[in-house]
Amino acid sequence: MSNLLKKKSWMISFVSVLTLSVVLTACGGSKEASGQKVTLTYWNGFTGPDRPAYEELVKQFNDKHPNIQITMDISPWDALLAKLPTSLASGQGPDIASFDSSLIPQYAKGNLILPVDDIYEKGIDQKVMAKSLVDAMKYNDKLYAVPANTATLLMYYNKDLFKAAGIAAPPTTWAEWQDAILKTTKTNGTDKQYGLVLADHATIPMWPILIWGNGGDILSTDRKKSMLNDSKTVEALKIWADLVANKGISPVNLTGGDADKIFASGKAAMEINGPWMAGGLNGVNYGVAPVPAGPAGKATLANAVAMVIGKNSKHKNEVYEFMKFWNSADAQAYLSSKSGFPPTRTDLNDNAQVKSNPLIPQFAAVANDSKFYLAGLEQFSKIDSDIFTPAIQAITNNKGTVEATMADASKKLDALLSGK
Repeated sequence: MSNLLKKKSWMISFVSVLTLSVVLTACGGSKEASGQKVTLTYWNGFTGPDRPAYEELVKQFNDKHPNIQITMDISPWDALLAKLPTSLASGQGPDIASFDSSLIPQYAKGNLILPVDDIYEKGIDQKVMAKSLVDAMKYNDKLYAVPANTATLLMYYNKDLFKAAGIAAPPTTWAEWQDAILKTTKTNGTDKQYGLVLADHATIPMWPILIWGNGGDILSTDRKKSMLNDSKTVEALKIWADLVANKGISPVNLTGGDADKIFASGKAAMEINGPWMAGGLNGVNYGVAPVPAGPAGKATLANAVAMVIGKNSKHKNEVYEFMKFWNSADAQAYLSSKSGFPPTRTDLNDNAQVKSNPLIPQFAAVANDSKFYLAGLEQFSKIDSDIFTPAIQAITNNKGTVEATMADASKKLDALLSGK
């Protein structure tokens, strides 16, 4: 058959399929609309103490949608991520999956998930979500996910250590913060009390918050150029690296788990952390407050778990119903009250269920001051593990000046971004 005939044959087949699709749609092609029961599979890693809250939310959806039933497959995140890409690529994957939003570029570039721009036009209102959260659901300016959950970071502080140091209220500015940190950093023989524990690897990103607070950044706005060598970035790192390396406000080379243990043991006055930390602080008289504002203003970190549609799902409309339900006001109020995480929406601070846990409105209140770390970048892992983290560890261990270290890191980052 000639190429022309092949082309005509393909076009005829395509038109026929398209026509059939239109007819089916007009006649109510969705199985839900026709009364047929649809079962959707949802893979996620919600194995923690908040698992019952997610299971109950799915049950609520199933009870309200007898023709759409969600079956959840819950496994540890590492096990999920080991099997998910292969399963999706082979056509055996789930209709719905959840994973950290930083992985969206990997799955979108691999054509393993479907774009969902239209759900934000049909049922999920972007205006009731923080812009940074919606942007974190994107890859190459297309939306590929809706949020399954989100979290912001606040400053935890030990009220007893504050009282002993004569600090009446949590600091609100960098000047107050640094003063409080130094007042609560003490050495008594081999016994050490730290003002602020700052993890530098295997952790939620804490150091970017300090950079943002001074007006610096890791990347330029268009994400094509390194900002690690920017004067505001370098200035911030000089201030905080000096406090760690030379004034001993925090141990060096801490993982996130290490930092948590020090604060939970009462050996640190402050830590930057998320809502999950509260459950491990039995016996600590603590409070939470926004991360103190730097010279450039308020800044904190946000993170999210994304909810996506597997590329081979035949039930996009039904998945959309589930996604809309999940991000509805009622569902988010319930999930927030039970999980301890702030809602994905910013319009629920006065909701009675949300306010039933006094910490949640405080985490929710900083959503619009929050940023995502390296969101939407395919090179996320390389930038973090090969460039940024080693640079932070170098300057906190006095293995080079901040200027020289960040200049070298900036060159590496620019080379990675340009594909060299």
